Amino acid sequence: MKQEGCRKDIERAFEVLQSRFAIVAGLTRFLHKHVLHDIMTACIIMHIMIIEDDCDVDVAIDDHMEAPTPEVKMVVDKNT
Repeated sequence: MKQEGCRKDIERAFEVLQSRFAIVAGLTRFLHKHVLHDIMTACIIMHIMIIEDDCDVDVAIDDHMEAPTPEVKMVVDKNT
């Protein structure tokens, strides 16, 4: 019974990753195990970062300053 509950939890977590990241839903069976491990680890970390970012809705957003437009001078070379 306990093993069945753990299996369902893992399946649900994997479904969440598949819905968010296309690379997880793709043809993963053709990848090497170490590559698949790195991909899954990266997706899990990004998912956690997204969840944490969604929770910080009350965080103040700093006013951004736009970079000044650079001045560009055209140089004409009559020899070319």
